[in-house]
Amino acid sequence: MLTYVVLYNFTDQGAKNVKGTVEHVRAARTENERRGFKTLGVYWTQGPYDLISVVEAPDEQAMLAGLLNIAAAGNVRSTSLRAFTESEIETILKTGQ
Repeated sequence: MLTYVVLYNFTDQGAKNVKGTVEHVRAARTENERRGFKTLGVYWTQGPYDLISVVEAPDEQAMLAGLLNIAAAGNVRSTSLRAFTESEIETILKTGQ
């Protein structure tokens, strides 16, 4: 499984429908878990991003499909970051030498 940190900002539509944000997140989580994802955490935040999620995805294609599914709802825009565990980065560093 690949780990991603996803940073979200509400669109104008999402801001207008902010009272439904918990339900939207639950629906997206259910759909993505059906696709083989594992949600490690979802957090509503203050500052430059409105929400942050940490997920494990089966592969890059599944991750992109999940992000497109969420984007299609029109409530958020996202920036995704591939995250590496300590052991993954250690292996990468050894391979690169």
